[in-house]
Amino acid sequence: MKFICQRPLTNAIGSVRKSTTVGKSREEMLPHTTEVLIIGAGPTGMALSIVLHQAGVDHVLIDRLAQGLQTSRAGVIHAQTLETLEPLGVTQRLSELALALQNFAIRDRNRALLKLDFSKLPSKHPYLMMLPQNLTEQVFAERIAALGGVIHRTVEAKAVVQDADGARVTVIENGREKLISARYVVGADGMHSLVRRSTGIEFDGAAYDASFVLADVRLDWPVGPTEVSLFFAPAGLVVVAPLPDGSYRVVATMDDAPEKPEIADIQALFDSRGPTKKRTRVLDLSWSSRFRVHHRLVRSYRKDRLFLMGDAAHVHSPAGGQGMNTGIIDAVVLGQLLGDVVNGVRPAADLDVYETLRRPAAQE
Repeated sequence: MKFICQRPLTNAIGSVRKSTTVGKSREEMLPHTTEVLIIGAGPTGMALSIVLHQAGVDHVLIDRLAQGLQTSRAGVIHAQTLETLEPLGVTQRLSELALALQNFAIRDRNRALLKLDFSKLPSKHPYLMMLPQNLTEQVFAERIAALGGVIHRTVEAKAVVQDADGARVTVIENGREKLISARYVVGADGMHSLVRRSTGIEFDGAAYDASFVLADVRLDWPVGPTEVSLFFAPAGLVVVAPLPDGSYRVVATMDDAPEKPEIADIQALFDSRGPTKKRTRVLDLSWSSRFRVHHRLVRSYRKDRLFLMGDAAHVHSPAGGQGMNTGIIDAVVLGQLLGDVVNGVRPAADLDVYETLRRPAAQE
């Protein structure tokens, strides 16, 4: 991806305008006014916060949860995403924690139908970076802290109202209602986004009949730990991807999947779809979940001073990590534009470029 800013992002921590939250107690830390309010501190919201810190833009990042993600969810970071993250100062730490894989294969039980070698990609990162989402979020949070930033947790947005000068957001913190006024508000608050509902923007698409099973397991796996494998079988597909701790991420379609699949459910997937020459054995299960498959896309990425990104703007199948990767690039593009507009480098009309650049990626 080519960055759209005409000037480089600032990396000097000393140039960042410190928020009024620094040095105060948590009760005092939530500002009443800011240039940009980001609702949602997942990977997308945190990536935007990093870009705004580097651009010296005063902003507030809130999330209703008391802590970041504790399970792995998305498990892969794509080469294009890593290239986009380079200026944010996080790729080295991500690489230290991750497992880099260059081999991908499409298989039919015991036969390899197609093999891909990512080492031939024309990229500085010619591989799939396997890293559980909770560790990606940890790296982003550490970077925000290093830049002098704060993630305001257990702060839940309840209402968003636009006016002539920006937007007013009603939030609940410690059971108390507060009001934050912002020049711009960005919804990184997921598929059920309050910000999107506040705009009235339609979220076109539907939930498919099929559901997905996601699980992190220990395996006796005949393919081995150097390949991401996609198996096709009459019973359905299953993706198996090695993770840095020696476990494997399993993603599979399953009709009427249980809410929390157990070892027997995962074993049945391998027995009906995996290799047969040597049986796969599921040794342990550390985490599992069921996801209903949605594919949705907003009709517009903004309404006046309200912006949408990540799952608030588009949702995808969990296979392949498209949602998180697309959302992170959304954040970097929007952050560069907002930084330039707030700093007077670009006119506010240039914010329309955000949708022009990002909608095609969500449509793929």
